[in-house]
Amino acid sequence: MPARKRNLLTAAITAAACLTTQALALTTAGPATASDEVVSRGVTIPEFYNPPTTLPAADGTLVRSEPLSLALSLPGLDGSTLPGTATRLMYKSTDSNGQPVAVTGAYIEPSADWSGTGPRPLVAVAPGTLGQGDQCSASMGLEHPLSLNSQTVSVGYEDLAIYRLLAEGVAVVVTDYVGLGATDRLHTYVNRIDEAHAVLDAVRAARSVSGATVSSASPVGLYGYSQGGGATAAAAELQPSYAPDVTLAGTYAGAPPADLTSVTKAIDGSELAGALGWSLNGFLQSDPALKPLAEAHLNDAGKAALTDLSTMCVADALLGYGYTRSSSWTTDGSSISDIIASTPALREFLDEQRIGTLKPSGPVRLATGVSDNLVPHAQARQLALDWCALGGNVTYKAVVLPSVGSALLNHFAPLLTDQGAAISWLTDRLAGRSTASNCWTMPVQP
Repeated sequence: MPARKRNLLTAAITAAACLTTQALALTTAGPATASDEVVSRGVTIPEFYNPPTTLPAADGTLVRSEPLSLALSLPGLDGSTLPGTATRLMYKSTDSNGQPVAVTGAYIEPSADWSGTGPRPLVAVAPGTLGQGDQCSASMGLEHPLSLNSQTVSVGYEDLAIYRLLAEGVAVVVTDYVGLGATDRLHTYVNRIDEAHAVLDAVRAARSVSGATVSSASPVGLYGYSQGGGATAAAAELQPSYAPDVTLAGTYAGAPPADLTSVTKAIDGSELAGALGWSLNGFLQSDPALKPLAEAHLNDAGKAALTDLSTMCVADALLGYGYTRSSSWTTDGSSISDIIASTPALREFLDEQRIGTLKPSGPVRLATGVSDNLVPHAQARQLALDWCALGGNVTYKAVVLPSVGSALLNHFAPLLTDQGAAISWLTDRLAGRSTASNCWTMPVQP
């Protein structure tokens, strides 16, 4: 194993051993003392995350940046910092309504050398579901991988994939998405356009970070699982029209929620039922015209749940709303899926969120667990079929694992078991190795 990679592994193990102690030291946050401070469940959001009133014109332009301390890091033997040097970012993007929006995130310049030929590549990491409170953002998770107090628990579980990419000498930019971290609006959870734009503009922003060794000549990859898989899938579809200057060498889309109508039914009553509230909050943020429908159908418990969930992270939602049925939130006892089915405006909104109507740019690896009943396997497989029909270069991977009874574990297990193969596939694309579609195997694939 190369010395830099051994150092990285040692750094990760050593720092992880101290993680719990560090987290306990970070459990308290003082009350807001200035008018511009935002406090979310006892966590004071750094002033950096407050967007300015005026944004640059060009998408992907850096609004501001500052050094970011990585919690899991150690000095290297050659004087470098392992696994790299991080920068907190705020950059300009465009939301689904065509309006300018500030998005936050982080760029990490790796200490490891790129082993491939050509310039150092860049991967944009689209995080999986983290929650809707600003304290849950991925960039804060790099600084505080485990942050907890009496009101919230935030776990930066995407750090594992990020560190694996850095160990390969790949530069990483991670987006916080629209409204997660940035304090001016709610996070527009699973809005495919907002997420795709945030991912693509993160690539543009990374190129202008001071000290970054990536440029417009660097190969670009996208990596995401679950919510992140939907974001990277949407970004691969929208790249030609939204970001023609960002050429994609490869995209990994794991367990993508391509059909939100199907996903809504699946998560209702599951451990992650709180994600229904995040979805509804995000829809109302994106399209205020839907608010009268929410007023008409949600009872007091439902409205209170949406407000409560708007500042929660995943662990908070699991504890507070696990196994909740959406029928307990409605005035007539109908489920959210029933209301969507009977309301044309809601059906139209979800149809507009459908991923799979456009050919993805560049090669795509789509992975889905055959036992996944949270972000259902069938709708993810259908996305592969849709892309194949459009002529996409699709590598479809059915992750065969037994059902363990828990929808959350059925969904989460493929993230870990397939991660190494996903990163290897992506780094092969970044190194210029070609790949052929396996669409011809779909009739016999589960």
